[in-house]
Amino acid sequence: MTRPQPRYSPEEHARRGDDLYEHTVRAQVEAGNQGKIVAIDVDTGAFEVADDVLTASDRLLARHPDAQTWFVRIGHRAVHRFGPRVLPETV
Repeated sequence: MTRPQPRYSPEEHARRGDDLYEHTVRAQVEAGNQGKIVAIDVDTGAFEVADDVLTASDRLLARHPDAQTWFVRIGHRAVHRFGPRVLPETV
């Protein structure tokens, strides 16, 4: 299987994905899915929700093989976290 080639600059891809999530997808997926991954096709607006990136991506690509996929973790600003985890101090 060939990998779809990017059709947008990284900035345009992120803008399209973020706009779709905020204006269309978020209201449909947020309740009861905290921490799950959403894969969104930035061309069609089609999306899939799963526990991990690979499952969400596989489901979306099964329906839309040429999808330009953008990911977001529900309730978080990023899909992955880099660096140490900061825990609140216990008193």
